[in-house]
Amino acid sequence: MAQPPREPAVAGLLLAAGGGRRLGGRPKALLEHRGRPLVEHAVRVLREGGCGPVHVVLGAAADRVRKEADLSGCVLVDNPEWEEGMSSSLRAGLESLATTAADAALVSLVDQPGIGAAAVARVRAAYRSRDSLAAAAYRGERGHPVLFGAHRWKDIAASAVGDRGARAYLKAHESSLVLIECGDIAEAYDIDTAEDLAHLE
Repeated sequence: MAQPPREPAVAGLLLAAGGGRRLGGRPKALLEHRGRPLVEHAVRVLREGGCGPVHVVLGAAADRVRKEADLSGCVLVDNPEWEEGMSSSLRAGLESLATTAADAALVSLVDQPGIGAAAVARVRAAYRSRDSLAAAAYRGERGHPVLFGAHRWKDIAASAVGDRGARAYLKAHESSLVLIECGDIAEAYDIDTAEDLAHLE
């Protein structure tokens, strides 16, 4: 009897290395949200949205994050070059996934607590093959999370520079990119400045 096709493995890749330069150097992963470090909330969102395994890229205050946040069950990836920007974290994370059986990576950012499990699940559901390329959209504007099929990881890593992440790759492959509207279930604000801290609960 033929084996039923296996459920695709969509790994969660959380970029949590930022040093919070505009927040007076407070590492974003350790900002408090609902009584716990923000990084714990972001991991839970990925899991509840159906992602696994979850790889977390750490940079600023990585030792403190390991001590103060409960990241059990996650693969923790150190990015010593985190000050170079988001691209270095994306490269480190994709590299850590390259040796796994994951069919795709769903990439999210630690400083976007307005994006919950419903948006993650919606973007995850856009997986079709290891060539899949999809992103959440908010009123038609591309945002996070972003889904990268495993066949694309090498080229994405090669094109990622500075603080732009996969922006250049996504622009160059716009015709293949599936936008999944999430503006009805999530808010895509970032926690970047002292004023933004009001979004934390």
